[in-house]
Amino acid sequence: MAEWEEIGIELATRTLQIATGGEPNCRNLPAREARVTRIVRMIESRPDLQHRLGSLAHEAKLSRYHFLRIFRQLTGLTPHRYILSARLRRAAMRLLLESARVLDVALDSGFGDVSNFNHAFLAEFGVSPRVYRRNARMGRAEFVLPRGDRAGLSR
Repeated sequence: MAEWEEIGIELATRTLQIATGGEPNCRNLPAREARVTRIVRMIESRPDLQHRLGSLAHEAKLSRYHFLRIFRQLTGLTPHRYILSARLRRAAMRLLLESARVLDVALDSGFGDVSNFNHAFLAEFGVSPRVYRRNARMGRAEFVLPRGDRAGLSR
């Protein structure tokens, strides 16, 4: 299981690098960076939970404003967008590795209904969850990576 966690972290890191055009800007933020990095790990471990900006900022011992600013500096995304991407990455892995129904994956991933899940998944991966699963099983790798990763491969 630890190998999958490492693969997930590496995938998240690579996705962020591609999305932000390089390494996140982290200068002059050692203590705050460490606290926000802990929050990022917490989100990655349980993206399905209802993470609220106020509670995340409180956990990092920062004001909402500073938390949001530092989080965006480090990840290139807002906390909301990062949580959404983490949920979708985990759902994509489940679609590849499990035979669970798309509805069950959607609900287990923290989405309120399958329609929102399908819309978000399509925006992230360029295909619906069902097509993603089918294409991945057929070995069509261009549909396995999120859109940002596919764009990065063509560079």
